[in-house]
Amino acid sequence: MTVVRLAAAPCFTAPVTLTAGQLRRLADELGVQPTKRRGQNFVVDPNTVRRIVRQAQVEPGDVVLEVGPGLGSLTLALLEAGAHVVAVEVDDALAAALPATVAEHAGPHVAPRLRVVAADALTLSSADLEPWQPTALCANLPYNVAVPILLHLLPALPSLQRATVMVQAEVAARLTAQPGSRVYGVPTVKLAWDVAAAPAGPVPRGVFWPVPNVDSALVRLQRRPAAGLDELRRPTFTLVDAAFGQRRKTLRAALAGTFGSPQAAEAALRAADIDPGARAEQLDVHAFVRLAHHLAGPNR
Repeated sequence: MTVVRLAAAPCFTAPVTLTAGQLRRLADELGVQPTKRRGQNFVVDPNTVRRIVRQAQVEPGDVVLEVGPGLGSLTLALLEAGAHVVAVEVDDALAAALPATVAEHAGPHVAPRLRVVAADALTLSSADLEPWQPTALCANLPYNVAVPILLHLLPALPSLQRATVMVQAEVAARLTAQPGSRVYGVPTVKLAWDVAAAPAGPVPRGVFWPVPNVDSALVRLQRRPAAGLDELRRPTFTLVDAAFGQRRKTLRAALAGTFGSPQAAEAALRAADIDPGARAEQLDVHAFVRLAHHLAGPNR
């Protein structure tokens, strides 16, 4: 896919990211208290938000999707880098306040490069973002729904070519694990359908408000050709769920219910050139796709 950039804009001549004190005052003015229910831990360190933007390799004219902009610290850093930002925020109060925050700290001339969409990222579609179609995702994702958001957005927004996201460190390890790893699992395989994932470094707890009781890390994602035909995504993911649902069992046993019997599962596994005695964590996404051909039917 050709990467399309909007008209490039000059970067700001002075830093515009928000300090910890400014963010807390803004939250007080809005009557906002970070909630665990929405996974809200705001980044209050300007150096960290600029680091995220650098890791995301944001260039002037890029169209960047930011999920959960919160009080606007990362939004300002993305705009400072010259990007056009589509900020998707489920909290109505935060969504309503973001344009004024940007105007106050970056100037009203930035307004054409910001679009705020008050919506749930878990239901977002390309139509919701028209006419802008972002090619990059850069976000401090709500930790309680980070994986579902990624697994929804990648197929829903085919314009996305890359992403740099901050997630819980444990989740980052799972997303970037290799077959055979102890933490390799369902999210790893499903994410690999659309992208290659790589770790992009740890993030200290002290840069957040409130300070979380978990470690955080950055993950970089790069779009690659889909692992299989569109119609095979659902049967592949069905197999992934079934195999890891009983990950201590052999695939022959774990997939017996999916295929109808242990004997049928073994036959399908052997036809897909997979050892029936192997376990789920030994298979990459392409092995599951081969197996899905046999689950979907003989005409695949």
